[in-house]
Amino acid sequence: QVQLVESGGGLVQAGGSLRLSCAASGRTFSNYPMGWFRQAPGKEREFVAAINWSGSSTGYTTSVKGRFTISRLHAKNTMYLQMNSLKPEDTAVYYCAASQRAGIPGYEYEYDYWGQGTQVTVSS
Repeated sequence: QVQLVESGGGLVQAGGSLRLSCAASGRTFSNYPMGWFRQAPGKEREFVAAINWSGSSTGYTTSVKGRFTISRLHAKNTMYLQMNSLKPEDTAVYYCAASQRAGIPGYEYEYDYWGQGTQVTVSS
């Protein structure tokens, strides 16, 4: 069983940066595509970014392209989300997830394991 634990959330001013981490344990982490989702108050959870098992391919939702960077480090069983030029609309609970599918899954139903989430708040 894969267990995922996010960290790195917090309060930051608009224009600032945060780096989220997702530490995985349990089954072989390096074989799984991984992703980040977020859920703002009163909204549905949405896809943010994903990375394939090797780290060679990534995908982003349009609103974060050029500002967020997803990466992973197999040696530490950890995935990261570097978030720069943060905006108030980035405020949400951020979740990491792992999928047993191939490629770069972009939908919630494609992910099998989820973390508990970490709050990111961007003040204006």
